[in-house]
Amino acid sequence: MSQSHLPRVGFIGAGRLARCLALAFSRAGYPVTAVASRTPASAARLAAQIPGCAGYDAPQQVVDAADVVFLAVPDDSIGTTAHTLRFEPREVSAKALVHCSGASPVELLAPARSQGAAIGGFHPLYLFGGEAADLERIAGCSVTIEADGALKDTLTALAVALRCHPLSIPPGGRMLYHASAHYAASFALCSLAECVALWRTLGFAEDDALRALLPMLAGTIETARDKGLPNALAGPVSRGDTGVVQKQLALLEGLGGDHAALYGLMSRRAVALAQRRVTPPAAIGDIAEVVEESLSRSLNQAAAGASVK
Repeated sequence: MSQSHLPRVGFIGAGRLARCLALAFSRAGYPVTAVASRTPASAARLAAQIPGCAGYDAPQQVVDAADVVFLAVPDDSIGTTAHTLRFEPREVSAKALVHCSGASPVELLAPARSQGAAIGGFHPLYLFGGEAADLERIAGCSVTIEADGALKDTLTALAVALRCHPLSIPPGGRMLYHASAHYAASFALCSLAECVALWRTLGFAEDDALRALLPMLAGTIETARDKGLPNALAGPVSRGDTGVVQKQLALLEGLGGDHAALYGLMSRRAVALAQRRVTPPAAIGDIAEVVEESLSRSLNQAAAGASVK
């Protein structure tokens, strides 16, 4: 498709996500025509890096200058911003308002739809660092799209232009999708933090612990990519080492706090993964029983502690 037939793209918001997407769309040949931000200097800086792009103070100026307007603002500002925008009746057939949140419903953009504009969601499943490297690293990631008709086709083409994989999500599914994605992002960091905290009791400094753990995590991810989740599982559950699992749970119960509960819950998930193998460990039933017994004790202990407080 020639550039003259590509939609003009604009951004309301000039943060990390907007900077990456705007620059990437421009590199892919899309005309990125307008950027607005609460901080005019931020909009001006981003616009200066994109040929034919203007930086504006007011979000409405982006609507007037673009066909597909991306709302790259905090979730709490999506609905309020959408209520301030006006779409000219003679232009609405070619206009769309799209937010970039993973959690917020597309219905927050209903004021634009009521004026005849198309609405949708476009959420890159990527942690933006705000660096130039984002432009290359985003390739290969997935973009979750919620839209209908022509807008869905347009957003899918934009995702492909980023060299990303488009995913479709049904209406009403964004909160569950976003909550569960934390397990592959923030909660992976929380797992590392739990390990660092436990290793600190053995005298390991955090830097030394991370130096040891991060290559193991990277190898786990690569193995999962190559072999799938059940076959990437390692450790005592995957080997059927009932005695090791039992001793580790008892040790963590003795530490107090929620260490044993967290370990038990994650071990429950590990048992489920091991059971998905073509040949599960022979002792997997015994391990499951040990895990559930420990969980019963640790969760009851946590509940009792909470009631005392």
